[in-house]
This record gives sequence, C-alpha cells and structure tokens, in this order.
Amino acid sequence: MPEFCQIDQLIRGQATADGDGVKLTRIIGTHQLSELDPFLLLDHFGSDEASDYIGGFPPHPHRGFETVTYMLKGKMRHQDSVGNNGVIEDGGVQWMTAGSGIIHSEMPEQTEGMLSGFQLWVNLPASAKMSPPKYQEFKHEDIPVENLTNGGCIKVIAGKTTQGTTGVIHNSYVKPNYWDVKLTAKSKLSESIPSSHQSFIYVYQ
Repeated sequence: MPEFCQIDQLIRGQATADGDGVKLTRIIGTHQLSELDPFLLLDHFGSDEASDYIGGFPPHPHRGFETVTYMLKGKMRHQDSVGNNGVIEDGGVQWMTAGSGIIHSEMPEQTEGMLSGFQLWVNLPASAKMSPPKYQEFKHEDIPVENLTNGGCIKVIAGKTTQGTTGVIHNSYVKPNYWDVKLTAKSKLSESIPSSHQSFIYVYQ
C-alpha cells in the first residue's frame, strides 16, 4: 500500500519587493519558512501595473545555487556575464546554474500589460558549488504536458511523473520535480514522491 504524504505546514506568502522595486509575494525565504532544503526562495510576481515591475532585476551576482524563472504571462529578458542572452515569454522557463559565480539581469521586455511568473532558487550541493555556470531556456511549446483523467494536466518543467513524462530541464546536480499542475473541479492528481525529497505545493489562480 502506498503511504500518503501528510501536510506539515500551511503558510501564506508575504508581500515584499526585490530588484529595482519589483512588487512580489515571497513564499519561501521568509520568517515563516526561511528555506526548504534544497529550495532557498520562491517568489511569485504578477501585476498589470507597469510601475510594479518596470524596474526589473538589474545586474547582480549569484554563486553556489540555481535560479529558475517560469513565466506565466509577459516577456522577460535574461543577460549574463558569460554571454547568455534570451527572452522568455508566456509559459517559457529559464534555468540558470550560477555555480562558481555569474552576474545576470532579468528585465521586462514590455512597458505595459500583465507580467506574471515565479522565481525559484535551488541550492547546489557542496560538490557542485564551484561548477561552471550554465543556462537553459525553453519556450512553452518545448515543455511536455501530460493530460489527467477527468480533465486537468501537468506541465512537466523538470523531473519525471509516475506515467513517465520527463521534463525538459536537464540537471545533473539537483534533480527536483517542478510541475505546473492545472486541475478542474472533477480532476485529481496522484503522484509518487521519493522519500528523500522535500515537497511543497503552491496554489495560485
């Protein structure tokens, strides 16, 4: 018989700002939940007021972890000190391994309309903290989608589902499951999670 996971903690995200005044909700990285190893931070940004996001995230350094930006709506440009340059749009994702060190920026490629998405920070193990920086970028249509019984679907960004759908992100250091799950009123989801994994669910509309 499978053993069902129990919910240990319920938290509410906290309103804050980061970068050059970008308004967002922070879920991981607060006094309620300082981290959830290996996850260091989870932010949800979303506004149709340009003043809430237009300042973006100007050049800043990272080292020893990975940053994942998943766009729900809008356009964001990534540039970094090792020569990567790309724009992610609705449903796209970029996964940056800072490793030994990198300077990057993430700036909106729009001056009006909705800009919405998530940023997740994933800690690297000690053995990989000095690994070479790496950048992966994928469009919405590149990311596998698994349809669920009675409606709903799983967009598999990273990891592998019980049915065998494998995410588009290739990661040899940390191997998390990162899924965007959409459920209808009649759909349900049942997935196996390795006992070694820390898990969280963030509910949004």
